[in-house]
Amino acid sequence: MERESRIAQWLRRRAERAAERAERTAAARPDARDGTTGTGTAPGRRSREGSARSGVRRWGGRGGQPAAEAAEAARDRETLLLTAAEAGFPLAPAAHPSGYGCSCVRIGCPTPGRHPVSFAWQTQATTDRAQIERWLRAEPDANFITATGRAHDVLDVPAEAGYAALARLEEREGAADPGAEPVLGPVALLGEDRMLFFTKTRGTPEDEDEWWPCELDSHPETMEEHPGLRWHCRGSYVLLPPSRLPDDGQGVRWLRPPEPGTALPEPLVLLETLTDACAEYALTADGREEAAPWPVR
Repeated sequence: MERESRIAQWLRRRAERAAERAERTAAARPDARDGTTGTGTAPGRRSREGSARSGVRRWGGRGGQPAAEAAEAARDRETLLLTAAEAGFPLAPAAHPSGYGCSCVRIGCPTPGRHPVSFAWQTQATTDRAQIERWLRAEPDANFITATGRAHDVLDVPAEAGYAALARLEEREGAADPGAEPVLGPVALLGEDRMLFFTKTRGTPEDEDEWWPCELDSHPETMEEHPGLRWHCRGSYVLLPPSRLPDDGQGVRWLRPPEPGTALPEPLVLLETLTDACAEYALTADGREEAAPWPVR
Protein backbone atom coordinates (compact mmCIF):
# COMPACT_ATOMS: atom_id res chain seq x y z
CA MET A 1 0.00 0.00 0.00
CA GLU A 2 1.34 3.41 -0.90
CA ARG A 3 2.44 5.36 2.15
CA GLU A 4 0.43 8.48 2.84
CA SER A 5 2.70 11.54 2.96
CA ARG A 6 2.74 13.88 5.93
CA ILE A 7 1.27 16.67 3.83
CA ALA A 8 -1.58 14.36 2.77
CA GLN A 9 -2.16 13.36 6.41
CA TRP A 10 -2.24 17.03 7.43
CA LEU A 11 -4.70 17.95 4.68
CA ARG A 12 -6.91 14.96 5.53
CA ARG A 13 -6.99 15.86 9.23
CA ARG A 14 -7.89 19.47 8.43
CA ALA A 15 -10.75 18.32 6.18
CA GLU A 16 -12.04 15.92 8.85
CA ARG A 17 -11.95 18.63 11.53
CA ALA A 18 -13.74 21.10 9.24
CA ALA A 19 -16.46 18.51 8.55
CA GLU A 20 -16.92 17.86 12.27
CA ARG A 21 -17.27 21.59 12.99
CA ALA A 22 -19.84 21.94 10.20
CA GLU A 23 -21.88 19.04 11.61
CA ARG A 24 -21.86 20.54 15.11
CA THR A 25 -22.95 23.91 13.75
CA ALA A 26 -25.79 22.37 11.74
CA ALA A 27 -26.97 20.35 14.77
CA ALA A 28 -27.07 23.46 16.95
CA ARG A 29 -29.12 25.62 14.57
CA PRO A 30 -32.61 24.11 15.26
CA ASP A 31 -32.10 24.60 19.00
CA ALA A 32 -31.14 28.23 18.43
CA ARG A 33 -34.27 28.85 16.37
CA ASP A 34 -36.77 27.35 18.86
CA GLY A 35 -35.14 29.04 21.88
CA THR A 36 -34.22 25.80 23.70
CA THR A 37 -30.91 24.30 24.72
CA GLY A 38 -29.61 20.97 23.50
CA THR A 39 -31.34 19.22 26.46
CA GLY A 40 -34.74 20.82 25.75
CA THR A 41 -34.54 23.18 28.75
CA ALA A 42 -35.58 26.81 28.18
CA PRO A 43 -32.93 29.36 29.14
CA GLY A 44 -35.16 31.01 31.78
CA ARG A 45 -35.74 27.75 33.69
CA ARG A 46 -32.15 26.85 34.49
CA SER A 47 -31.40 26.29 38.17
CA ARG A 48 -28.69 28.10 40.09
CA GLU A 49 -26.51 25.02 39.82
CA GLY A 50 -27.16 24.83 36.10
CA SER A 51 -26.33 28.51 35.71
CA ALA A 52 -23.06 27.99 37.52
CA ARG A 53 -22.18 25.09 35.26
CA SER A 54 -23.12 27.18 32.24
CA GLY A 55 -20.84 29.96 33.45
CA VAL A 56 -17.96 27.54 33.69
CA ARG A 57 -18.65 26.32 30.19
CA ARG A 58 -18.98 29.86 28.89
CA TRP A 59 -15.65 31.07 30.27
CA GLY A 60 -13.96 27.76 29.61
CA GLY A 61 -15.12 27.95 26.01
CA ARG A 62 -13.65 31.40 25.49
CA GLY A 63 -10.29 30.36 26.87
CA GLY A 64 -10.33 26.82 25.55
CA GLN A 65 -11.08 27.56 21.92
CA PRO A 66 -7.97 29.70 21.31
CA ALA A 67 -5.89 27.11 23.17
CA ALA A 68 -7.27 24.31 20.98
CA GLU A 69 -6.65 26.35 17.84
CA ALA A 70 -3.09 27.12 18.98
CA ALA A 71 -2.45 23.43 19.63
CA GLU A 72 -3.80 22.52 16.19
CA ALA A 73 -1.64 25.21 14.55
CA ALA A 74 1.42 23.88 16.41
CA ARG A 75 0.74 20.34 15.16
CA ASP A 76 0.29 21.56 11.59
CA ARG A 77 3.50 23.60 11.83
CA GLU A 78 5.42 20.60 13.16
CA THR A 79 4.09 18.44 10.32
CA LEU A 80 5.25 20.92 7.69
CA LEU A 81 8.73 21.27 9.20
CA LEU A 82 9.26 17.54 9.67
CA THR A 83 8.05 16.89 6.12
CA ALA A 84 10.64 19.37 4.81
CA ALA A 85 13.34 17.64 6.84
CA GLU A 86 12.21 14.25 5.54
CA ALA A 87 12.52 15.68 2.01
CA GLY A 88 16.18 16.39 2.77
CA PHE A 89 16.10 20.09 3.74
CA PRO A 90 18.54 20.73 6.64
CA LEU A 91 16.85 22.90 9.30
CA ALA A 92 18.15 25.20 12.04
CA PRO A 93 16.23 27.45 14.45
CA ALA A 94 15.87 31.14 13.62
CA ALA A 95 14.74 34.26 15.43
CA HIS A 96 11.10 35.30 15.35
CA PRO A 97 9.22 38.61 15.57
CA SER A 98 8.79 39.80 19.15
CA GLY A 99 6.82 42.92 19.94
CA TYR A 100 8.09 45.67 17.66
CA GLY A 101 11.39 43.97 17.00
CA CYS A 102 13.22 40.67 17.03
CA SER A 103 13.53 37.89 19.58
CA CYS A 104 17.34 38.15 19.42
CA VAL A 105 19.27 40.35 21.84
CA ARG A 106 20.67 42.58 19.11
CA ILE A 107 19.52 46.19 19.51
CA GLY A 108 18.02 47.51 16.28
CA CYS A 109 18.23 44.14 14.53
CA PRO A 110 18.19 44.94 10.78
CA THR A 111 16.48 41.65 9.82
CA PRO A 112 14.02 40.87 12.65
CA GLY A 113 12.76 37.29 12.52
CA ARG A 114 14.77 36.52 9.38
CA HIS A 115 18.13 35.23 10.68
CA PRO A 116 19.42 32.09 12.46
CA VAL A 117 19.64 32.08 16.25
CA SER A 118 23.23 30.84 16.30
CA PHE A 119 26.32 31.89 14.36
CA ALA A 120 26.97 28.14 14.05
CA TRP A 121 23.80 27.61 12.01
CA GLN A 122 25.68 25.84 9.21
CA THR A 123 26.90 23.24 11.70
CA GLN A 124 23.54 23.06 13.47
CA ALA A 125 21.41 22.57 10.35
CA THR A 126 20.11 19.01 10.30
CA THR A 127 17.39 16.72 9.02
CA ASP A 128 17.37 14.68 12.25
CA ARG A 129 13.75 14.36 13.39
CA ALA A 130 14.55 14.03 17.11
CA GLN A 131 16.69 17.18 17.12
CA ILE A 132 14.07 19.21 15.28
CA GLU A 133 11.39 18.04 17.73
CA ARG A 134 13.62 19.13 20.65
CA TRP A 135 14.00 22.58 19.10
CA LEU A 136 10.24 22.82 18.61
CA ARG A 137 9.59 21.94 22.26
CA ALA A 138 12.28 24.31 23.57
CA GLU A 139 11.37 27.29 21.32
CA PRO A 140 7.75 26.92 20.18
CA ASP A 141 7.71 30.42 18.62
CA ALA A 142 10.97 30.08 16.68
CA ASN A 143 11.14 30.43 12.92
CA PHE A 144 13.31 27.95 11.02
CA ILE A 145 15.82 28.39 8.21
CA THR A 146 17.07 25.80 5.75
CA ALA A 147 20.74 25.84 4.79
CA THR A 148 21.28 25.94 1.03
CA GLY A 149 24.19 24.48 -0.91
CA ARG A 150 23.91 21.01 0.63
CA ALA A 151 20.83 19.17 -0.57
CA HIS A 152 19.23 22.06 -2.46
CA ASP A 153 19.66 25.60 -3.75
CA VAL A 154 17.02 28.31 -3.86
CA LEU A 155 16.34 30.78 -6.67
CA ASP A 156 14.80 33.86 -5.06
CA VAL A 157 12.87 36.32 -7.27
CA PRO A 158 10.41 39.21 -6.87
CA ALA A 159 6.91 37.79 -6.31
CA GLU A 160 5.39 39.44 -9.39
CA ALA A 161 8.05 37.91 -11.63
CA GLY A 162 7.73 34.65 -9.72
CA TYR A 163 4.03 34.30 -10.44
CA ALA A 164 4.64 34.84 -14.16
CA ALA A 165 7.48 32.28 -14.18
CA LEU A 166 5.45 29.81 -12.11
CA ALA A 167 2.60 29.84 -14.65
CA ARG A 168 5.02 29.13 -17.50
CA LEU A 169 6.83 26.37 -15.61
CA GLU A 170 3.57 24.68 -14.58
CA GLU A 171 2.52 24.71 -18.24
CA ARG A 172 5.82 23.07 -19.21
CA GLU A 173 5.44 20.59 -16.37
CA GLY A 174 1.97 19.60 -17.59
CA ALA A 175 3.28 19.02 -21.10
CA ALA A 176 6.33 17.01 -20.01
CA ASP A 177 6.52 13.29 -20.71
CA PRO A 178 6.10 10.89 -17.76
CA GLY A 179 9.47 10.03 -16.28
CA ALA A 180 11.16 13.15 -17.67
CA GLU A 181 13.47 15.27 -15.53
CA PRO A 182 11.44 17.46 -13.13
CA VAL A 183 10.68 20.94 -14.37
CA LEU A 184 9.46 22.40 -11.10
CA GLY A 185 9.96 21.60 -7.42
CA PRO A 186 8.77 23.14 -4.15
CA VAL A 187 7.84 26.83 -4.28
CA ALA A 188 7.33 29.16 -1.32
CA LEU A 189 6.13 32.74 -0.92
CA LEU A 190 8.17 35.00 1.37
CA GLY A 191 5.68 37.59 2.60
CA GLU A 192 4.16 39.35 -0.37
CA ASP A 193 7.43 40.42 -2.01
CA ARG A 194 9.57 37.39 -2.85
CA MET A 195 9.07 33.89 -4.25
CA LEU A 196 11.45 30.98 -3.57
CA PHE A 197 12.06 28.16 -6.08
CA PHE A 198 13.80 25.11 -4.58
CA THR A 199 16.19 23.22 -6.88
CA LYS A 200 19.05 20.75 -6.77
CA THR A 201 22.30 22.20 -5.50
CA ARG A 202 25.39 23.13 -7.48
CA GLY A 203 27.23 24.02 -4.29
CA THR A 204 28.86 20.66 -3.54
CA PRO A 205 31.14 19.77 -6.49
CA GLU A 206 33.25 16.62 -6.29
CA ASP A 207 36.30 18.69 -7.15
CA GLU A 208 36.55 21.83 -5.01
CA ASP A 209 38.33 23.60 -7.88
CA GLU A 210 35.09 23.37 -9.85
CA TRP A 211 33.37 25.68 -7.40
CA TRP A 212 32.64 28.96 -9.11
CA PRO A 213 31.70 32.12 -7.22
CA CYS A 214 28.72 33.81 -8.79
CA GLU A 215 27.28 37.31 -8.57
CA LEU A 216 23.92 35.68 -7.85
CA ASP A 217 25.16 34.08 -4.61
CA SER A 218 23.88 36.24 -1.79
CA HIS A 219 22.70 36.28 1.79
CA PRO A 220 19.21 37.29 2.96
CA GLU A 221 20.60 40.50 4.48
CA THR A 222 21.55 41.79 1.01
CA MET A 223 17.98 41.89 -0.32
CA GLU A 224 17.92 45.68 -0.58
CA GLU A 225 21.20 45.66 -2.52
CA HIS A 226 20.11 42.84 -4.84
CA PRO A 227 16.44 43.35 -5.67
CA GLY A 228 16.38 41.08 -8.74
CA LEU A 229 17.05 37.35 -8.98
CA ARG A 230 19.21 35.94 -6.18
CA TRP A 231 20.73 32.46 -6.04
CA HIS A 232 21.07 30.99 -2.54
CA CYS A 233 23.84 28.44 -2.75
CA ARG A 234 26.65 27.32 -0.46
CA GLY A 235 26.90 29.43 2.69
CA SER A 236 23.41 30.93 2.43
CA TYR A 237 19.97 30.12 3.78
CA VAL A 238 16.29 30.98 3.43
CA LEU A 239 13.39 31.07 5.87
CA LEU A 240 11.34 27.89 5.70
CA PRO A 241 7.54 27.78 5.88
CA PRO A 242 5.72 28.26 8.11
CA SER A 243 7.69 31.26 9.45
CA ARG A 244 6.35 34.57 10.75
CA LEU A 245 7.52 37.95 9.54
CA PRO A 246 7.15 41.33 11.29
CA ASP A 247 3.97 43.20 10.27
CA ASP A 248 3.03 40.44 7.81
CA GLY A 249 0.05 38.22 8.53
CA GLN A 250 0.94 35.74 5.78
CA GLY A 251 4.58 35.12 6.71
CA VAL A 252 6.41 32.44 4.71
CA ARG A 253 4.12 29.80 3.21
CA TRP A 254 4.22 26.99 0.67
CA LEU A 255 2.63 27.32 -2.75
CA ARG A 256 3.99 23.87 -3.66
CA PRO A 257 5.17 21.96 -0.56
CA PRO A 258 8.05 19.46 -0.71
CA GLU A 259 7.29 15.76 -1.10
CA PRO A 260 9.77 13.28 0.43
CA GLY A 261 11.30 11.04 -2.20
CA THR A 262 10.59 13.44 -5.07
CA ALA A 263 13.56 14.70 -7.10
CA LEU A 264 14.30 18.41 -7.38
CA PRO A 265 14.82 20.16 -10.73
CA GLU A 266 18.18 21.37 -11.95
CA PRO A 267 18.59 25.12 -11.27
CA LEU A 268 19.64 25.82 -14.86
CA VAL A 269 16.30 24.40 -16.05
CA LEU A 270 14.50 27.17 -14.17
CA LEU A 271 17.07 29.92 -14.59
CA GLU A 272 16.18 31.00 -18.13
CA THR A 273 12.46 31.25 -17.35
CA LEU A 274 13.11 33.13 -14.12
CA THR A 275 15.55 35.61 -15.65
CA ASP A 276 13.12 36.28 -18.52
CA ALA A 277 10.31 36.94 -16.02
CA CYS A 278 12.56 39.21 -13.96
CA ALA A 279 13.60 41.14 -17.07
CA GLU A 280 9.92 41.77 -17.80
CA TYR A 281 9.32 42.90 -14.26
CA ALA A 282 9.69 46.69 -14.10
CA LEU A 283 11.34 47.55 -10.81
CA THR A 284 10.35 51.08 -9.79
CA ALA A 285 11.35 51.09 -6.12
CA ASP A 286 14.06 53.51 -4.97
CA GLY A 287 13.73 55.51 -8.17
CA ARG A 288 14.92 52.64 -10.37
CA GLU A 289 12.92 52.60 -13.61
CA GLU A 290 14.58 49.76 -15.47
CA ALA A 291 14.15 46.04 -14.90
CA ALA A 292 16.81 44.35 -12.78
CA PRO A 293 16.89 40.65 -13.63
CA TRP A 294 20.35 40.24 -12.10
CA PRO A 295 21.83 41.60 -8.87
CA VAL A 296 23.14 45.11 -9.35
CA ARG A 297 25.97 46.65 -7.32
